[in-house]
Amino acid sequence: MNVYLKTLAVAVTAAALMCPMVSAQERSLPERTSPRPDTTSGVPHTQIGVEINAELAQLLLERVAQFPGVTLGPTRISLPGAVGFQLDPDMLLSQPSSIVGGFEFAHMHPDGSLHASLDPEMARKAIKAGWAVAHPWAKQRPGWSGFVMIYTPTTPEELDVVIELVESSYTFITGNTLD
Repeated sequence: MNVYLKTLAVAVTAAALMCPMVSAQERSLPERTSPRPDTTSGVPHTQIGVEINAELAQLLLERVAQFPGVTLGPTRISLPGAVGFQLDPDMLLSQPSSIVGGFEFAHMHPDGSLHASLDPEMARKAIKAGWAVAHPWAKQRPGWSGFVMIYTPTTPEELDVVIELVESSYTFITGNTLD
C-alpha cells in the first residue's frame, strides 16, 4: 500500500506541475508592432542600437520582485550591469535543466532586453509574434530549446506582454502559477 500511495503522490505532483505549462502553451500573443531590433549572432547576445526606457524597466523590475521566491540582484551569468532574477535555492523546480546558471531563470540587460527560459512552445509563439529571438545556444544545449531574448519594451502595452512572458518563464521553470 505504501508503494501505491507514493506512486500516486508522484503522479499527482507531476500532473500538477504540467498543468501550468499546458496553459502557457495555449496562450496566444498579440503581434508586436514595433520593428524587431537587430541582435548580435554570438555571445554576448545583445540588441544593437536600442535604448532602455528607464520607467518601463523599473516597472518590470518592481513586478518581478513580487514573484514568490525571487530575489533581484547582479546577474551571475550575463553582462555586467544586468539584473538577475534569482530563485530561492530551496525552491523546487519543474524544469531545472532549462535554467542557464545557478537559480537564475531570467535576467534583464542594461538595454532593457531580457534573456529568459520559456516553454519551447511559448518561445516559438513569442518569436513568431515578434517579441523575442532564439538565443544562439538555444539548439546547442539540452533543455535550452526555449531560451530566448525578449526585446526591450518601448510602450506600456509592450511592457504588459513582456511581463506576461517573464511570468510564463517563472511558471515554466518552477511549475508555480502567479495570481
